[in-house]
Amino acid sequence: MNKAELINAVAEKTALSKKDSETAVTATFEVITAALAECEEVRLVGFGTFGVKKREARMGRDPRSNEAIPIAATRVPTFKACKALKDAVAK
Repeated sequence: MNKAELINAVAEKTALSKKDSETAVTATFEVITAALAECEEVRLVGFGTFGVKKREARMGRDPRSNEAIPIAATRVPTFKACKALKDAVAK
């Protein structure tokens, strides 16, 4: 499912128009992104938890030349599904 299909599904499930559904979905993504950018955790009960994990700097290898390359430390987004979501998917 892509973003357009998600917007259509939200419009069908609610009484909102497609334009209002697009606004709601986009705003939801923006709020989650902004919270993660501030290293805040976003916990959605019954769905899961979005978080940020720090990756330490490390050495990697260039596959072409087999030369060692330093890889800088970075932050990456993570998602952990809750039990209810895991159970729903397993069925």
